[in-house]
Amino acid sequence: MAARQATVTRDTLETQITASINLDGNGQSQLATGVPFLDHMLDQVARHGLIDLTITAKGDLHIDDHHTVEDVGITLGQAFAQAVGDKKGMNRYGHSYVPLDEALSRVVIDFSGRPGLELHVPFTRGRIGNFDVDLFGEFFRGFVNHAKVTLHIDNLRGVNSHHQAETVFKAFGRALRMACMLDERMTGVMPSTKGSL
Repeated sequence: MAARQATVTRDTLETQITASINLDGNGQSQLATGVPFLDHMLDQVARHGLIDLTITAKGDLHIDDHHTVEDVGITLGQAFAQAVGDKKGMNRYGHSYVPLDEALSRVVIDFSGRPGLELHVPFTRGRIGNFDVDLFGEFFRGFVNHAKVTLHIDNLRGVNSHHQAETVFKAFGRALRMACMLDERMTGVMPSTKGSL
């Protein structure tokens, strides 16, 4: 089986980012985005997705976190698009429900080749520590547009905004894991009636 790995570098006037992934890893991560709460969330994706993930970023954090968070999403999306290759043998679809105390989130993903995001997370606060929760939308939009996936994210309940965010990212990791999993019954088969994705 060919290695399902990729490394992508994005270098702009606002950010310099490198993201490396191994879809068949064991959940190891090395994260240094300069945005601690984003690192915490990405670690959840790696651990629950069993994806080895290394991301380094240098951005214009003296302005704010926006460009860095968005561009990490873009770069990670590009890495996924490369790592899944032609998608033959993949499950293609993945979903997960994850609770954390009072919070519960559902994430559903389709490696459809068509970018689409439905993000419904009614955060109870505008900030988690120093992190602006609006930036989660920027991260996921960057990801779906470059991974070319359809992604539905719903926080079904929650009072603590940290719990809301954490259930979203854990469920995202688990949905990725299911969608990227190879099915031996589908070896060499495109998971689409169209014959391509």
